[in-house]
Amino acid sequence: MTPTFARVAVKIGSNVLTRPDGTINATRMSALVDQVAELRRRGVEVILVSSGAVAAGRSEMRGNNPRRRLDTVEQRQLFSAVGQAKLMGRYYELFREHGIMVGQVLTMKESFATRRHYLNQRQCIVAMIESGVLPIVNENDTVSLTELMFTDNDELSGLVASMMDCEALIILSNIDGIFDGPPADPASRVVREVEPGRSLDAYIQTGRSSFGRGGMQTKCAIARRVAEEGLDVYVANGTRENILVDLLFAPNGVPFTHFQPSAKGAVSSVKKWIAHSSGFAKGALRLSARAIEALRGPKAVSLLPVGVEAVEGEFERDDIVRLLDPAGTEIGVGRTSADSHEALALMGQKGHRPLVHYDYLFLA
Repeated sequence: MTPTFARVAVKIGSNVLTRPDGTINATRMSALVDQVAELRRRGVEVILVSSGAVAAGRSEMRGNNPRRRLDTVEQRQLFSAVGQAKLMGRYYELFREHGIMVGQVLTMKESFATRRHYLNQRQCIVAMIESGVLPIVNENDTVSLTELMFTDNDELSGLVASMMDCEALIILSNIDGIFDGPPADPASRVVREVEPGRSLDAYIQTGRSSFGRGGMQTKCAIARRVAEEGLDVYVANGTRENILVDLLFAPNGVPFTHFQPSAKGAVSSVKKWIAHSSGFAKGALRLSARAIEALRGPKAVSLLPVGVEAVEGEFERDDIVRLLDPAGTEIGVGRTSADSHEALALMGQKGHRPLVHYDYLFLA
């Protein structure tokens, strides 16, 4: 059967890979590796974004008390350093049984902040794929600062899927998808399809997972953003037998939530980078209602100084800035062509070059 997608990113959450006591579930990990190998045999390129390093390190260090008291950040760094070696060792052995070579990509949020670093990472993964190596991506928790960490690997997987021009992102959690009620309630049903613009606020559970940093609210936000860029996004249960193969080749038989891609058409590589750059913003531009109307209109237009009502924060030329409506709500992000002092001087004036060119602007 011909695969629906040529390249997919698969994110495996901590609660999929670990048992309730925090130890790695070797049987499930082996089953997921078998499925990824099967996808590759069927012609699907896979980029794996795997959690589980911190959980693996925590279980490995159990009973081995450090010589001094560690704070929360130091504990996470220690667990990650120990767990990454353990996790990658298992992946290496399991994929080797299928004749698949793997490579590790450890990254940080700062590595996506500039276009140069972004493209450098992309080229590394491209080289791996072209050489037949399966990329396994994870955040480098050993050196990431708390305030600059990804929300969780859902956020990272969205960035990777977008950066690598994947056609689909599959987020594997330990539940079947997004439910229209509490997942534990037998009357609740999985929301099968999420159309662009559909609100799921009434359904989203805000609790975090036992071993991860995010929850269903994060998954939903990331899924929406990635789908806006034209990718199919699936939230499914990674503990279900053969879930990856069934989802792509026999979808009628398994539950999942599918975020339908936007019909806006293909999004450029630069715009994909801009779309995920809100977390790196150095300042903000508050826009007039008329400017927002023009930006959201059918024609491709840039943000001109005349449409800016306020400049917030300090930023340099080519920095990422948040775009706000008159009430202060974020409506998008863009790369500015002027620093904050120049923007303030030009604010509200006609006849000047764009502050944010259309090619470097993304509206949510």
